[in-house]
Parts: sequence; structure tokens; C-alpha cells
Amino acid sequence: MRTVNSIATTPENTQWVLTLSCIDGPGIVHAISGAIVAAGGNIAESQQFASADTGRFFMRLQVEAVAQPETFEERFAGSLAPVTERYNMTWRLDRVGRPVRTLLLASTATHCVNDLLFRHRGGQLPIEVPLILSNHETVRDIAEFYDVPFEHRAIASPEDRAAFEARVLEAVEELDIELVVLARYMQILSPELCEALAGRAINIHHSFLPGFKGANPYKQAHQRGVKLIGATAHFVTTDLDEGPIIEQDVTRVDHSYTPRELVQLGQDEESRVLRRAVNWYAENRVLLDGDRTIIFR
Repeated sequence: MRTVNSIATTPENTQWVLTLSCIDGPGIVHAISGAIVAAGGNIAESQQFASADTGRFFMRLQVEAVAQPETFEERFAGSLAPVTERYNMTWRLDRVGRPVRTLLLASTATHCVNDLLFRHRGGQLPIEVPLILSNHETVRDIAEFYDVPFEHRAIASPEDRAAFEARVLEAVEELDIELVVLARYMQILSPELCEALAGRAINIHHSFLPGFKGANPYKQAHQRGVKLIGATAHFVTTDLDEGPIIEQDVTRVDHSYTPRELVQLGQDEESRVLRRAVNWYAENRVLLDGDRTIIFR
């Protein structure tokens, strides 16, 4: 399978990123390197991993087009075709730094939406956000501050939920969305929507030991005297909160922290973890290996 995403070539933007996976075997790296040289490219960065669990090989390369960069994509596709056919590869060629078109889903929490838009505006996150969809009005002012289109669709019934999800799919199609981020969107996605967005929807949630559910997890954490609070970013699947994990992190706390302080620390962790997951996805550093991910940092 081949996927190519392009933007206009400029003198400052002559680097490409190639990601691929296939059944592991001898000669793969040599064959890929030869195809790059034949197309007039130079390898600027290379990472690879062979999974002993699945028997698959994964690779991420950044390639500089050193000769006639304006036609490199066409030349490289031609030289790579025999290699991809021989090894039955799944591969993707993209421009380094190309903004990934991202749809944000939100509810009442603002910290993740604000962090993603702030980092994007500061040039620290290679995404483009053409729309925020929310079942509450809470993040409207943030969207307006960052000049991002915002749509509110209340969910008070199963019919409302179905209409919201239909709008998500419609927006994905109309706006050429490549990534959907559940930025503390507090609704469970239907199996149908999960399947439609497989491999391109990321969720963030609090992650404690033990795990606390319900509306006040930080209050429960305080009552139980937890010593670690954290967050997990993962791909959305039909199994609730069990999709392949992209990133996790924790921070240490103790008995002196109030519930309010735990909330603040937890939101900071959620923002950081989600930001890293989105950034790695946008930079083509996340590859799926069955129920887990390969992260080329």
C-alpha cells in the first residue's frame, strides 16, 4: 500500500520522510538504500526495528533530495516500486514538516485544546486545525482566540450522539482530515466511528494506579492517597481505552496535595502527553504493530 502527501517544493523544504513495514527478512535495508541513491537522495536520518513478536520490520528514514528536488517524489516512487513489490511493503512518503490536517473533538475541559492550539501557533506542532467540534460551548472562546472554526452540537440523546458522529465523518471527508484528536472529548465513540477512524484517532485520559472511573477521579485519587498520577495517549479502538498506547507519563505526589492541586498536575500531564503523541504522529514517527505501537523518536 502506498500513501503520498505533498506540499509545494521550496529551497528550504527538500527533505522527505519515508516510513515502511513488511515481513522481516534479509536485504531490506540494502534495497531501500539503493532505491534512495538511484533517485538522487541522501539519507539524513535512519531508524529501524524488527519485532520479534510479530515478525515484522519497521523503518523510518528522512531523505534529502540532493538532485532535482522538484521531481524527486516521482523518481523515488519509480525506483522504490520494485522493492515494495518484492517485500510486499506498506509504505508512506511525506514531506518533512508538512502540517497534518487535524480535527479536534472537545467537551468542557479546555487545557488540552488550549495547549495544542498554543503550540501550533508557536510553530512547535506541525498540525493544521480547520475545525473544532464540541458537545459543549466551553471551548468556543479559545477557538475564537486562535481563529479556529468552532461548531457546537449538543448531545442529549442517542439521536444527538449519532448526529454528532455523522458530522465528524462529514468533516473528515470535507476538510481532508488526516488525524482526529479527542482533546478530553467526554463521549464514548460508537464501534462504527472507531472503525472508520482506525489508526488516525488519538484519545487522552487520566491514568492512575489503581484506575479510578467516574466524574471525580482526582478526588478519588486524593481519598486513596495515590503516589503517582499520570496520563495515557492511545489510538481509539472499539475496546474502550484499550487501543495501542502512543505515550504515557506520570508525576509523583504525596499526602500534602489537595484535590485541586491533583487536578492541576493531572491536567498538565494530560496536555504534555497528548501533545507528544500528536507531534509524533504528525512527524510520521508512530507505526502500528498489532496491538502496540513502534515509536521512532
